[in-house]
Amino acid sequence: MWISYQQLNRGGLKKAQESVRDKYERLRLLRVYQSRGIPGLLQSEGYLREVLADIWSEQGVEADDRVQDIAGAVAERMDRQSVLHRPGKRFVFVVEEVVLRYRTVSQETHAEQLRHLLAVMCLPSVSFGVIPMNADRRGMRPRETFTMTDNALVNVELVSGYLSVRLATEVAMYTHAFERLFALAVHGDRAEALIEAALQELG
Repeated sequence: MWISYQQLNRGGLKKAQESVRDKYERLRLLRVYQSRGIPGLLQSEGYLREVLADIWSEQGVEADDRVQDIAGAVAERMDRQSVLHRPGKRFVFVVEEVVLRYRTVSQETHAEQLRHLLAVMCLPSVSFGVIPMNADRRGMRPRETFTMTDNALVNVELVSGYLSVRLATEVAMYTHAFERLFALAVHGDRAEALIEAALQELG
């Protein structure tokens, strides 16, 4: 299934965020690979606000009040993060190290986001891994950003919209890719050290 951002955001960002809430309420396992930005469930409020403001402009969102729409979308997304504290749910994140350094928001917001990562990665439900820039990538190049919901759905982020994959054979391919990416990542103290290094670079 394919949906363009123009279709998804018809009616505004707040409505688009509300439309996927049930998925997060029902899921048991979420696996996210990010090669471009901080995963949504791990974003600080300030980072999220700046990102959504960029999205509102870039994707030509149809809404009457820009400020109100962004504020509503931020509130919905921040409320969604409560799922990280729900028993019986598991969240596994793998990001490329360069994601920690991409300057897509203000320096102050970037630093706040990195500090937020250090806190949220300690949650019992969260596994957070970083693939170092000097990892041996032979046979496993960086991939497009994708999110796996349980073992039934994969959402792939593209420039113009989202691709939803449900065919079992294709979901299995993404599962295999995620396992290989996860194996390249460092976790725990080593992941924290990479975040700290990115934070120190901000001065």
